[in-house]
Amino acid sequence: MDWLAEWCREQLGAAPADVLFRLQQISTVIGLRLADGREVVVKAREDDGRAASCVAAQAHLAERGFPCARPLTPATTVDGADHAPLAVHAEELRAGGEVMHGGSPGVAVRYARVFARLMAELAGVTVPPPLPNPRWARWDHTDPGPWPAIDVLDDLDQAAVPSHLAGLASRVRERILAAGLPSVLGHADFEAQNLRWHGSRIWAVHDWDSLAWQPEATLAGAAGAAFSSSGQPTLAPIESTEAFLSTYQELRGRPFTTGEREVAWAASLWTAVHNARWEALHGDPPVSGAQLEAQAAERLRRAGA
Repeated sequence: MDWLAEWCREQLGAAPADVLFRLQQISTVIGLRLADGREVVVKAREDDGRAASCVAAQAHLAERGFPCARPLTPATTVDGADHAPLAVHAEELRAGGEVMHGGSPGVAVRYARVFARLMAELAGVTVPPPLPNPRWARWDHTDPGPWPAIDVLDDLDQAAVPSHLAGLASRVRERILAAGLPSVLGHADFEAQNLRWHGSRIWAVHDWDSLAWQPEATLAGAAGAAFSSSGQPTLAPIESTEAFLSTYQELRGRPFTTGEREVAWAASLWTAVHNARWEALHGDPPVSGAQLEAQAAERLRRAGA
């Protein structure tokens, strides 16, 4: 990352002195100690047009006291490897806290409380929609077939994917799109691994790159299915998704309509189907795949799909 030192001097007023950590997933995340002693995090990812809205929304929530890292710069563009544009920003280092493990209804209620607060805060944020939506929440795509076009998956051997997954993806996608619900801003990767707690008190919500522009009920349904994932993604028990959705509606002060409840359950399946496809294509243990085998029929019934 030849651009990093100069970028830090220009944007933060100090050069890097030490690397505290480096993580590489969809984004590159680097913890730095600057020459002036400040500890910051620099995030770089492919510039697909989403970053500016995501960082602006994160900044708004941090200013209002929501437990998330405060951005120190807006999203900027730099030339990465092969001159491919990268979206880069820096934020404060919000270290500490523990992952809350478990997928019981009681744990689901705690996560739902945070998600309801998060969505209430985002309702007051006005930014351009962060599109395209994250690939695991992109049921609104216009590509042929049930799956959104994703090169890193499409280039692999599709024969490895169990045939029933495409049918599941089509059914839940059709149910969500048929509802025609308006979209709102929300967090689309609300997994245990992206939150940190001090006991029962939430300390930090991470991964604001994963904001999405989708109907509220679908975002709540996806979160209620994924909240227990703390390693390889899994699917929470049905009774825990039910507890999550009930708590969320109660705290938001508005019960979902019948149609909203159904699309919430449909969306609870979409991310698991995406994850099961990923597992098959990469030869990973079928964690989401096994949960789908056990739960898909009931979730489809609740989705009216």
